[in-house]
Amino acid sequence: MIRRFLRALGRDRRGTLAVEAAMAVPVLAVLLLGGVEITRFVLLNQKLERTSATVADLVSRSEKLYAAELPTVFIAAGFTFDPFDLADDGRVIVSSIYKTSGTPARVVWQRAYGAGSGSSTFGVQGANAVLPAGFVVRDGENVIVSETFFDFVPLFTGDMVGVLEARTLYTYSLMRPRFAPLTVLY
Repeated sequence: MIRRFLRALGRDRRGTLAVEAAMAVPVLAVLLLGGVEITRFVLLNQKLERTSATVADLVSRSEKLYAAELPTVFIAAGFTFDPFDLADDGRVIVSSIYKTSGTPARVVWQRAYGAGSGSSTFGVQGANAVLPAGFVVRDGENVIVSETFFDFVPLFTGDMVGVLEARTLYTYSLMRPRFAPLTVLY
């Protein structure tokens, strides 16, 4: 009787789909949510680079820069960064670095926008500039630096995947002013 029951149980195929689905659905869910998260991460990094380049470009196009114009530049940065929230989760810092004869390059002015974390890696206003390796500012030259930060928090994966953990993302752009040095913020 027990042998007959075991043979019948071995031939019975009812419920195999449920077992297969129970094993496959979690794997498929992780793949789907991970794919969404990786796509979001890549898009966010592209937005960071584009925003940083746009701010540096807009500022470096000015012949004479007024402090009252910078909020408009930061609004444009917010539109460039859309659909992510630059005002609450990000930060943009724009700086002017200038070198006079016989002195190190200095940060002559600096303005920031956004409530996110991050401080300038190029230095603070009035201090000597910390320049990237191999980048030289010669006597009488001016450079506009735009730095963009974003406090990245994964939507789904949390700390499940090492690459997509909560952290501050960062990028910068350097541009030389097109018309005249922008050493004074009027």
